[in-house]
Amino acid sequence: MSELKTNKISTNDGNNVAIDNAIGLKTYTTEQKNGLTSVAGDLIFDTDLGKAQIHDGSSWGDIGQTDRALDIDFLVVAGGGSGYWSYGGGGGAGGYRSSWNNETSGGGASSETAHIVAAGQDYTVSVGGGGSTAGAGGVMGNDSRFAGVTSLKGGAAKAGAGYAGGSGGGGRHSSHLGGAGEPGQGYRGGNANGVAGTSNGGGGGGAGGQGTDSITQYGAAGGPGQKSTIITTTQATTYSVGEVSGSDVYYAGGGGGGLYRADPPSLGRKGAGGIGGGGDGGINSAAGNQLSAQSATTNTGGGGGGQGNGGSAAGSGGSGVVILKWLTALATIGATRTGLTDSGVQTDGDYSYIIFTQGTGSVSFS
Repeated sequence: MSELKTNKISTNDGNNVAIDNAIGLKTYTTEQKNGLTSVAGDLIFDTDLGKAQIHDGSSWGDIGQTDRALDIDFLVVAGGGSGYWSYGGGGGAGGYRSSWNNETSGGGASSETAHIVAAGQDYTVSVGGGGSTAGAGGVMGNDSRFAGVTSLKGGAAKAGAGYAGGSGGGGRHSSHLGGAGEPGQGYRGGNANGVAGTSNGGGGGGAGGQGTDSITQYGAAGGPGQKSTIITTTQATTYSVGEVSGSDVYYAGGGGGGLYRADPPSLGRKGAGGIGGGGDGGINSAAGNQLSAQSATTNTGGGGGGQGNGGSAAGSGGSGVVILKWLTALATIGATRTGLTDSGVQTDGDYSYIIFTQGTGSVSFS
């Protein structure tokens, strides 16, 4: 049975009720508050901000002040991993997280909710670089971040099973397994295969699908990336981000697997990189059929292509990207963004957006 206890409530005066003691609002950190399922009229006290706030049905605002909390939509893509140079798997794509337009996030997850920021507060933005092909390759990408939203670095292919990451790297040689993808960000890498003198690497995982398991004489394809409408194809082309295909823009495709000894050459087929910037895998063959592995496209978060065996390096991973978008009438981004390379604030109908392509720094909104 529910029970209501009180020491004293004064008699009403018209429509007013007087309570002698102070009312203590329920307290939350900003992170806890952002995780609540709230409706218009909910009241809380944010201990990080030191402010009482009320929810208006779409976002939190400070009680008794004109400034309020702001909803910022995001696409955060991490840097992709590199492929491996010998019987190599493809690199895994960087993790993919999105809140825009109820579109699917990486790994088949539902769209996230817009991130709620407090007016005047500084929030970190970081764009992760792609994994290099130093030595034999097999280098992880780097995380990308906006405020409390972190997309994990792409898993690299290596001398064995692929590394886990935002999306997993492809397995190398024989029966090595692809690396796992991070739930809500990407898929696993493909498994390797080696039969009768041929060895193929698995395809790197992508944000929109797992890397292909390899079969004899065929390089394994990288997993497909995920498409987003947070910016248009024209805008993506103007600022050189994502991979444009027809009327769509894709990000975070996995790298194709490498193929060794495609004999006769007419049977050999490279492992195609996944749509969304993934690099193609390479081929090495005693019969002279040789193709170099390709690096992923910059600012897509794609994985690099794996190589067959010797002679050529694997492909490097592609750097990530962070795109923020908000209603122009409700928010303005601060002019100081030291340490970051960006497009500047652009408009698209009722919305403003900004594209970050490199660096680490902080942003604020008002």
